[in-house]
Amino acid sequence: MSTQNANVKSFVTRIDDEVREAIQQQKQPQIHAIEQRRTPPPAVPEYVSHRDDVTEIGRLSAEAMVKEYEATAKEIEAMGEVVKEMVQRCEQLTTAASAMLQDVKTTAMRYRKEGKRMFQEIEACSNVTEEVRRTCEAFRDKIAAKGAESMP
Repeated sequence: MSTQNANVKSFVTRIDDEVREAIQQQKQPQIHAIEQRRTPPPAVPEYVSHRDDVTEIGRLSAEAMVKEYEATAKEIEAMGEVVKEMVQRCEQLTTAASAMLQDVKTTAMRYRKEGKRMFQEIEACSNVTEEVRRTCEAFRDKIAAKGAESMP
């Protein structure tokens, strides 16, 4: 057991030494400062241009104002896209509703046709029933008349 402990201690010591050596051999990372590049402010929209006789303050004020208007115009266009999607959805719903309406009309027409068929069948059965009743009454009357003749 003590041989095993000695082997384990030897193994752990060897691993520990290898880790220390690996750490010492690693290169230290070099840190470099990154230059911050200034990007020029975006130019004014293409639908406007500066006049030559404007002061710097007037130029900056006009740029700031037109940029705000342009940002608002882009938001309005984005709302237009939302409305466009809503219109497309409404068109899809209208198409689906038109198809459903046609199905409803077709179903109602079939029900009317079936109702007419049942109406005609009931009337035909009623006519046959009436004819059978008359025939039965006629036979009954004939039987009764022959029975009365045969009786003195």
